[in-house]
Order: sequence, then structure tokens, then C-alpha cells
Amino acid sequence: MLTKSKDLRTGNPLWLSQPVPRIPTLKLTKDQRTDIVIIGAGITGAMAAESLSAAGFKVILLDRRGPLKGATSASTALLQYEIDTPLTVLSGQIGRDKAMRAWRRSKLALESLHARITSLGLKCDVKPVCSLFLAGSVLDADGLKAEAKHRNEIGLYTDYLTRDMLKNDHDIRRIAALKAYDNLSVNPVKLAGGFLLKAIDHGAQVFAPVTAERVETYREGADVITAEGPVIRARYVIYASGYEMPKDIRTRRHSLNSTYAIATRPQPDKLWPQKCLIWEASDPYLYMRCTADGRVICGGEDEEFEDEDKRDSMLTEKVARLETKLKDMFPQLDTKADFAWCGSFGASTTGLPTIGAVPGKANVFAIMAYGGNGITFSRLGAELLTTTLTGGQDPEADLFGF
Repeated sequence: MLTKSKDLRTGNPLWLSQPVPRIPTLKLTKDQRTDIVIIGAGITGAMAAESLSAAGFKVILLDRRGPLKGATSASTALLQYEIDTPLTVLSGQIGRDKAMRAWRRSKLALESLHARITSLGLKCDVKPVCSLFLAGSVLDADGLKAEAKHRNEIGLYTDYLTRDMLKNDHDIRRIAALKAYDNLSVNPVKLAGGFLLKAIDHGAQVFAPVTAERVETYREGADVITAEGPVIRARYVIYASGYEMPKDIRTRRHSLNSTYAIATRPQPDKLWPQKCLIWEASDPYLYMRCTADGRVICGGEDEEFEDEDKRDSMLTEKVARLETKLKDMFPQLDTKADFAWCGSFGASTTGLPTIGAVPGKANVFAIMAYGGNGITFSRLGAELLTTTLTGGQDPEADLFGF
């Protein structure tokens, strides 16, 4: 197989307790011809399929499990433009100009995603929210002041909150925080399902379960040979297979990690003021958000991924730690986990995604929306590849290429 199959999640994700969109799928019984094959029918593939099919391409999606059955349901769906790597830190890694462009483009991608959700009328519990970036081991109070200065200088308005401001306005007891605006919270399964259904409305087809065995490229296109036997001939192939990306596509700047999450019972009367998304300037960091029905989702306790068994064996211990950390921050909450799950996710050394043409593989592209901004980067990937495949040139494509 092109990619090694992984058990991408374990436990009881909150989103699967709610109605899941039904995506019509087809059985692959004969060879097919199309413009684009997208391997992966999760959130990344869904956004790419909707964008490309709306642009006039004939699109086929393949998924070895079925749509929405991979890592998408394990997402905690804190949709932020703020990249995992602070602007001040990223400037030291890739230079201030590139870091500035990357942060601005992340902001534009999130704005574009919200606009597309609104335009298509997707019902995914989307809600604009502010976010709080708490002082931690990566950036202390002085580091946050410098970060706020850099962001504001490039037009990303950010407030610096002192200890007293944080306590008075948000009932949080930390030494300092940054407050950013115009982020989003969503139900990720409804979001992905909505994009898939719109792609199907545009003429896209979803074949599942289907395993892509290998891809053979030639000057005019590529063939996807499936384990089921049929071959799909296409002009282009796009890998949107999340954390099951082929080894020869991943680079040394990519890694796989495990993360853990809980969701409390609904308690809307006990939530913190303004219900901001919360995350820490630490590595790894704790993160939390509220849901539409008044629950709190809290995640973190990340570990380097070794295998599914080791990841899963730590779930009980990690859940207890998350319950304790959440209680320490908000004593008024009932932090006992009503839902608990763990999953695998990808990360990069810069916190940036890798999107574009795969070196040495003609007509093959990949969207590696790795990091804490996965859904935002999925939208960015859909935009970049739609521009590229329609003959345009995205001004930020150089920041995210292989």
C-alpha cells in the first residue's frame, strides 16, 4: 500500500455522539477517468474536493475507511489563524519577512474559510470567538509583550493582558496573556460532511472503501492503482491522507505525535466569561474551548507517537491529568470527562504546513496540514492547489512548498 494504515483515534470522541452527515459513496467496480483523484475523504480532502469541483474539475475521492471515519472526528476544532510557532520565534527560524507573510496568510485562510462556510450555508455550529494565549514555558510575560508588538506591527491586532486584566475579564489566574480576535469554533465532522456534500453537488464522486495501492506517473497525468483492482487515470493526484502520508512524501521536518482530549458534561452556567478559545505558550500546550451545548473540551498532554498500543494505554492516565489541569484553571467546573479520546496528529518544526507539488512525482500534489492549525491549513491547501491547477500563481506558494 502507498500508506501504512494507522488506528488514528481511540476512545469516544464527542462529535460521534451527535448526528453525523451521511455521505453517499460508490463501489469501485471498473476503471475510471477523471481530472483529479484526491486520496483521503476527511476534512482536508473535503475542502479540496469542494474547491476544485466548484472550479470545474471532475473530481474523484478515495478513502480506505470511508468519509469522515479517520482523524477528523478526533479533532477538537479550535480554528485559529495563530500558528503554533509564535511570530517572534518563527521570524528567527525562517526570517521576519517569510514569518510575517505566513502569519498573514493564515489569517486570510481562516477568513476565507468562514466566508465559504457562510456562502455555502453549511450547518456546522460555526461561531466567531476570541482566543487567549497564556504565558508559559515558551513565552513568559515579556515574551508575550514582544509577540504582541510584532503582531500589531503587521496588522494582526492583538491585546496584551496583564494578570489583573486576565482575572477581571476572563476569571483566569495567570501572569499574562495575549487576546486575539476573529477565530472560530466548529463541529469538525459537520464541517467536513458539509464540504463533501457540496462537492458531490458539484459533480464529485466518493468511492469507499477503496485503498490506493500505488501511483504511477507519466508526462500527461497519473494512474492510481487500487488494491481492489480498478485503475483510475487522472490528470492530477492529490494526497489529502492526513497522518497516513506515504513515507517518501514526509520530510525530516515532519513528525507524528499523540494527543488526548476530554469533553465535560454540559454546564453553560459555569463557563468562563466570553468563552474564548484558550491555549498556552508552552510545548506541549494545554488547550480548551466551549461547545454549542455548553460543554468544555480540554486537550493536550501530547507525546511523540510510537505505536497505537502505547498511545492507547496512556488514555486513562492522560484523562486524569486533563481533568486536574482543567480544575486548577476553572475550579467552578465539573471537569469529570463525559467523553474521552486520543488520536494521532502531525507536526512540523516550523508549525507550517507543507502544500504543493511532490518532488520527483509528476502531476502529484500533497496537502500536509500538520500542526494545531490543521483545519485552517486545510483551507489554505484547497486555495493554493485550486490556484495552481487552474493556471494561476499564488503569491505565498513558496512559503509552503516541499
